[in-house]
Amino acid sequence: MPNDTRPLSPHLQVYRPQITSMLSILHRITGVVLAFVALLLAYWLSAAAYGPEAFGRAQALLESGFGRFVLFGFTFSLFFHLCNGIRHLGWDMLWGFELSQVRFSGILVLIVSSALTVLSWLMAYGHVGKL
Repeated sequence: MPNDTRPLSPHLQVYRPQITSMLSILHRITGVVLAFVALLLAYWLSAAAYGPEAFGRAQALLESGFGRFVLFGFTFSLFFHLCNGIRHLGWDMLWGFELSQVRFSGILVLIVSSALTVLSWLMAYGHVGKL
């Protein structure tokens, strides 16, 4: 019989969330989102190849409120995964391991990926002039 008096390993409920752990989880989530959006892109391209009616349905889906929400989430996922991947490349080269640098780079990743997301959407809908 197992010994029931042994202490259990600490779980996520015990630890206070830190920026490094939250960004690690978000990096994994955005990777999954990018995989699902690849399927959506394949649907859109195959609908374009299938004919105008199928493409019209696919385009209507992407232009709906839900479709734009998904595309906005995709855009953020793409930029976040890119920026955080660059951050990880820096770590692979042994740069930025000090605690203050880790926090700064994490906050910078969130700011830059959010700014790139908003800027790309503003540019896509013509609200930003020529840069």
